[in-house]
Formats: sequence, structure tokens, C-alpha cells
Amino acid sequence: MSPAEVVAFMRRQKHGAVSTLNARGEPQSAVVGYAVSDALELVFDTLGDTRKAQALRVRPACALTMWDEQAKATVQYEGVADEPKGAEFERVKALYLSVFPDGREREKWPGITWFRVRPRWVRHSDFSGDAPVLSVVELQHST
Repeated sequence: MSPAEVVAFMRRQKHGAVSTLNARGEPQSAVVGYAVSDALELVFDTLGDTRKAQALRVRPACALTMWDEQAKATVQYEGVADEPKGAEFERVKALYLSVFPDGREREKWPGITWFRVRPRWVRHSDFSGDAPVLSVVELQHST
């Protein structure tokens, strides 16, 4: 499966589970609404004092999973998160708000922040046929 096809799949889902490790190395997961760029960057908003935000600031490596039950397909995504500043922040926030216009209301909340996740490894799995089809996406850059 091409990177563009994986991006299209991810854009149809819009929600997934993000998994992080807290400062003690204990796992935790939460569902987030995300936007995805053509370069497979993910962007989501959250309050800065949430467990996921605190965990990502200490250990920025994370994993996300998106799924489409009807299509019997998933994407497993591993990457590294940051909180962009300046022009990069404006770019990723605009991407997020293009998918979630209601984010403009959350933008007014005290402590709201946006995380960008850059991919390190992405796999699409299709379980709709007689045998699974697993496709690891060839990334154009390394992070």
C-alpha cells in the first residue's frame, strides 16, 4: 500500500488510540481526534495537564492505532511527538482545525496544546480477504 493510500485511510478514520509511557515507564492509552498531513504527520489537541501530554513531554515516543471495523483494516503507527512553535505550530494547527473546526472553541481553553507526531514506522493491515495483507509504509524521511 502506498503512503498516499495510507494517508487516505487515516483521514477517513479521524480518531485513534494513542499509547504512551509515563515517567515511571508504565503504559497508558487514550483516544484522540487527529489530523494527518500528506507526510504522515499526526496532529491532535489536548490539555497540557493530561496524562498523555505529561507523558509525551518526558518520553516523546508513542504509538497510535486507527481501525475501520467495516473494512476490516487497521493502521499501526509509531512516531515521536513534539509541541511545535512558530510557523510550524501555525501550520499543524491549521491542519488540525481543517479537520476539527470545533477545535477553535477548545483553542480558548486554558492550557490547550497541540502535539505533532512524526512517523518512524507505519503499517496498514487488511483483514478483509482470505489471508491478511500487511503493508509497511516506506517513509521518505527518518526522525
